[in-house]
Amino acid sequence: MPEKKKILIVDDEPDFCSIVQGNLEKEGFAVEVAYDGVEGLEKIKQDPPDAIVLDVMMPEKDGYAVCRELKADDKFRDIPVLMLTAVASHVSSTKYSHHDGMSMEADDYLPKPASAEQITESLKGLLEL
Repeated sequence: MPEKKKILIVDDEPDFCSIVQGNLEKEGFAVEVAYDGVEGLEKIKQDPPDAIVLDVMMPEKDGYAVCRELKADDKFRDIPVLMLTAVASHVSSTKYSHHDGMSMEADDYLPKPASAEQITESLKGLLEL
């Protein structure tokens, strides 16, 4: 029996994490959650997941900084990263924009609100399942 693929969800919204975690577990994934970028990086370094669902806007360290750090490290750069953000692309009064996310080395990108099904399908594609 193949080992379950491990997904790390890094998002500061507990309700969102719970919904996505439940959906991914139903699909046969092992899921761990971190509620900010610093905690996410600690968990990745302790036990690297097979893929990461990463929110952009979080306390401590945002998703762009987490992604940048991972992709600059030989040990972690090949872990697929799915970035999520609720910030619309036309918002210019914030440092967050879709353009920044797309130019990052994230492997896929979904605007929030992304459904648990969209996230699951993206992860399956990234993991070639």
